[in-house]
Amino acid sequence: MSTNIKFDFHTHHDRCGHARGKIRDYIEAAIANGLNMIGISDHSPYFASEEDQAHPGIAMAKSSFATYVEEVLALKEEYKTKIDVLLGVESDFFPEHIPLYRKQYAQYPFDYIIGSVHHVNGINIFNRDRWDGLTKEEIKQTKDRYYDLIAQSAKSGLFQILGHIDAMKGFYPVFSQIETEEIERALKIIGEYPVAIEINTSGKTKDCGGWYPSDEILEKALYYGVKVTFGSDAHDPERVGDDMEEVRQRLKEIGFNDWAYFKEQQMVLTSL
Repeated sequence: MSTNIKFDFHTHHDRCGHARGKIRDYIEAAIANGLNMIGISDHSPYFASEEDQAHPGIAMAKSSFATYVEEVLALKEEYKTKIDVLLGVESDFFPEHIPLYRKQYAQYPFDYIIGSVHHVNGINIFNRDRWDGLTKEEIKQTKDRYYDLIAQSAKSGLFQILGHIDAMKGFYPVFSQIETEEIERALKIIGEYPVAIEINTSGKTKDCGGWYPSDEILEKALYYGVKVTFGSDAHDPERVGDDMEEVRQRLKEIGFNDWAYFKEQQMVLTSL
């Protein structure tokens, strides 16, 4: 088992419409920060949409996907003596469209795919207005549905990493205080599959002011044998590797001994 490898598997760039900088900028930032590997994982197109780019400010166009892959692979070759550039993608998880997304991803040599639940009951999880007017029971049902979708994403076999598994608290911090057994059920399921959850440090940029997921969830994840990995979710090159060493230390304090990286969709554990 190798030790002290520095990596960041969750980065975006300008193709998605809400990040700053080119892919090269993120690679250069990773080198400057002493990383051994950098994963490029911009938002997947909305493959089920009839439009080429259904949401220009959220995700890349379907027609951009092949050129995205080509650019990452070209940069991987260009930088191979300086840093390991990995081909990834952050994929939305829509249960009804799994076969379609699986077919799209199978065409390319992805090192890993991040599966993220961004929509619950048809509404984006970061929509600040989604909670307005809901009863306590409806709010709990929303949280339960969120974790049921995360559990389904683990079972789908489509992903190696599950993205920001409590990000729904981003602009609704009291989300963390809603008690539900669904979190534990989801973690138990995740622990049974060859996937890792990410510690995603972009939560510090949201109203919740902390990483995803919370320490409480990470303690339960450890209990259920869930593997962990790291991603800054950088939408700006300046955030590449953000808080990686702090995350490493926190994981050790919680009781983790290792974290995971991925190559050719295979998990490799490396000591913290």
